[in-house]
Amino acid sequence: MALSSKQIKSVEAVLRNGLRNKFLNYKPEPASMPFHTRLLGKDRMALFSFIHSLNTNFGTSIFEPVAKTIATNNFQSALSQQVAGTQISSEAFLIIERIMNGLTTATSIPEKPKEIEAIRKVCQIGKMKKVKLTKVDIKLVSKNGNIFLLDLKTAKPNAGGFKEFKRTLLEWVAATLAENPKANIQTLIAIPYNPYEPEPYSRWTMRGMLDLNNELKVGEEFWDFLGGQKTYQPLLNIFEKIGIELRPEIDNYFSKNSKKK
Repeated sequence: MALSSKQIKSVEAVLRNGLRNKFLNYKPEPASMPFHTRLLGKDRMALFSFIHSLNTNFGTSIFEPVAKTIATNNFQSALSQQVAGTQISSEAFLIIERIMNGLTTATSIPEKPKEIEAIRKVCQIGKMKKVKLTKVDIKLVSKNGNIFLLDLKTAKPNAGGFKEFKRTLLEWVAATLAENPKANIQTLIAIPYNPYEPEPYSRWTMRGMLDLNNELKVGEEFWDFLGGQKTYQPLLNIFEKIGIELRPEIDNYFSKNSKKK
């Protein structure tokens, strides 16, 4: 499904506003790097510092609003920074712990559909415990009512973090089912781009902890999931177009700031 003209304009606006707001609010952290500066030059170091700062909030300032815009045609609703729920049953906590122990000791393999159904059976059994969970980066509700909770991650997440990612995904399931035991719920890790292109994404670090077929969407697969087939390349083209359009502003910004130092 091709992106509509309205979606294209919305994505373009997100990119323009995101970059311009960054220019207005960016304050370089004081850091003296005399060897780097003399070797590479003040202008290149200024650019490096800016890109590093931009990367730290690229998810919330760029990827999240773009994802919401892309999903508008395919989903009933698309919201960011949502709460999965406020309570989890004591029995659901026990099931989550049992799942995590099995995966950690490699005595079981990740099978998300079975894990969801195991949690569903006990989602309202035992004492209901109040929880404050990690916020959902993107919550999607399909046109037939299916719920998708997405956790956006950087392109190369630390391998050691996948244990906590998995626990978060399971807790989101439990909290959602505590409120609505019949909900058709799926929780996913989403990685906006594949840093290994054109090679396939290296998934070996996640194997054994994530159900790769049901809990992970990377790059093209992620964006096509949101917007339909053949969304990814047109989206890259939009980024390139806005980059070219704003290049004079970008050059002017770094020209002025390198002279200040």
